[in-house]
Amino acid sequence: MPAYLIVRANVTDMAQYQQYMKLTPAILEKYGGKFIIRGGEKLVLEGPDASERIVMVKFDSIDAARRMYNSDEYQAAIKVRAGAADASFIVMEGLE
Repeated sequence: MPAYLIVRANVTDMAQYQQYMKLTPAILEKYGGKFIIRGGEKLVLEGPDASERIVMVKFDSIDAARRMYNSDEYQAAIKVRAGAADASFIVMEGLE
């Protein structure tokens, strides 16, 4: 069953965060991840304004997302992101 990694990030240092952004595509691809949403224009239809950056990545399973997140490569990328953004990472099973 597919799984979706949903990230909400409050970016405080875009120059440093861009270094992190350069690292992530190859890491995600290695674990079967595919960007569905990676920032971009946003329209809030209801509720409070969502000012944080939103990213969504599709994986084949929750386990694949977990392997990516716990990998040595991604843990190194987290260190690059440190101090540039506060983020929330949620993985949920999805529908086909």
